[in-house]
Amino acid sequence: MLVCGNDILIPASEQGYGVGAFNFVNLEMLKSIFESADEVSSPLIVQASEGAIKYMGLDICVSLTKAFAQKYPHIPVALHLDHGTSFESCKNAIDAGFTSVMIDASHHCFEENLKMTQEVVQYAHRFGVSVEAELGRLMGIEDNILVDEKDATLVNPKEAEIFVKESGVDFLAPAIGTSHGAFKFKGEPKLDFERLSEVKKLTKIPLVLHGASAIPDSVRESFLSSGGDLKGSKGVPFEFLQEAIRGGINKINTDTDLRIAFIAEVRKVANANNSEFDLRKFFTPAMQAVKEVIKERMQLLGSANKI
Repeated sequence: MLVCGNDILIPASEQGYGVGAFNFVNLEMLKSIFESADEVSSPLIVQASEGAIKYMGLDICVSLTKAFAQKYPHIPVALHLDHGTSFESCKNAIDAGFTSVMIDASHHCFEENLKMTQEVVQYAHRFGVSVEAELGRLMGIEDNILVDEKDATLVNPKEAEIFVKESGVDFLAPAIGTSHGAFKFKGEPKLDFERLSEVKKLTKIPLVLHGASAIPDSVRESFLSSGGDLKGSKGVPFEFLQEAIRGGINKINTDTDLRIAFIAEVRKVANANNSEFDLRKFFTPAMQAVKEVIKERMQLLGSANKI
């Protein structure tokens, strides 16, 4: 059943658990996500970035999601635009059938971020669509755009309180020290949980953790054993994800882990038989690997058995 983001995240915030928001770029990834939610009885957020929409087509993203939502009517699912960069991008997604959007104006000054978010909120709420915004900025690759360390800033809790009150935004992604991609930390992992708790106390709305891929050992080892190279990548440890949920995080974005798991299995098939060209032989084990990652994550975040 296709619902807005609030229908999923408000209960998560009230009950203190997290919901995975899983990115997709093709049918195989979306199928894996829905099947995982079905198998562990978890509510679900599926999300497409502007890059994914350009790759798949806006209408295809919506049509595929609606088809799976009809196949699994017992699963509450929100279709979310990840990192919308403009009002027009968010409007197009809303008009096409997305039930949740993110306007990411975090690279602008506070006032411009607020203004852009207010504009999107005003339009989205007319259609019952929820809105996410971001304060502070994460390092790393953000939909193929590099954010340098010098441009990354942590959220100011007092600004977050003002921003939420004046924008009317439904959920907020506060920058607390994570980064996008597979290379999150130069030394030991460190997140500002105290800052996170203060933001939650002041805003009292669902919060979002971007850059939350964990790169678990099983996924890393599978990728390396297939001939891949992760070049010393570091993800967010599982215990950090759980601590973040205790601090007020309710939506946990997950993309990199799924890509790594998928490609590792594709490469294994290619390595084992260089004459193989049946796509199903490549994608079937890849989808199963993705499902294992997602189901483990749903259990970890606490969303399993919530429907």
